[in-house]
Amino acid sequence: MDPFSQLILAISTASFFTFQWLFHSVSPWMSPRITAGFLRLTPKQKIEWNSRTVSTFHALVVGLFCLYILLFDDAVNQDPVWGDPTMVKINVAVTAGYLVSDLLLIFYYWKAIGDKLFVIHHLAALYAYYYVLGQGMLPYFANFRLIAEFSTPCVNQRWFFEVLGYPKSSKPNMANGVMMAVVFFLVRIAVMPLYYSRMYSVYGTDAFNRVPLGGRSAWICSSICLDVMNLMWMHKIARGCYKVLRSSRQGKSGTQENGKTE
Repeated sequence: MDPFSQLILAISTASFFTFQWLFHSVSPWMSPRITAGFLRLTPKQKIEWNSRTVSTFHALVVGLFCLYILLFDDAVNQDPVWGDPTMVKINVAVTAGYLVSDLLLIFYYWKAIGDKLFVIHHLAALYAYYYVLGQGMLPYFANFRLIAEFSTPCVNQRWFFEVLGYPKSSKPNMANGVMMAVVFFLVRIAVMPLYYSRMYSVYGTDAFNRVPLGGRSAWICSSICLDVMNLMWMHKIARGCYKVLRSSRQGKSGTQENGKTE
């Protein structure tokens, strides 16, 4: 194993243990100092709270690194199939460590945070990222998928508000709900045409033909699988956001100028 591959393995391992530490130690210590509501949660809710806290931290770190690569890594942008994958590998290694850590927590705490869709999502992503880390192929597309992480903090914040008892019609909850729907759409749905048009542009080229069949399958199948789930989640988010905004408008229309309801 060459020195850089050893470094990538070390980063993935360090990422795994870091996220385990954040889940078991940092979040339980930090959360009650941020909000006293954490202490009133049930044991299952505390497990999910800690899991979502770790998820938010991962999303911000990896998402910002992903955006930097998309904006400034010319080698990857110019050659999306075989461009220099150094920075992408580092970012993907962090994500791989997180995904393995989260899968372990999901299985161990299945009654609290078990979710079949998340298991499928994590396994599909790990299968695709194996080819990036192992053979350095498709760095642009691997990194592009990570831009979706920018929607995670808003999704988690919605759950935090819910378990803390914030009414759905409260201003913080509504503001976060609208932001969640907008950001989710922008980074997971609106970018699909750009992603698949770039995929189509390299299809059949010499660079594409050098990708082994397993790599092509991982790339195309995992992309479709992840985007089908993104569409399902977008549908649920849009419906939830619409219901909250509609009930809020109805509540306002039922209020007279003197503040009394009809």
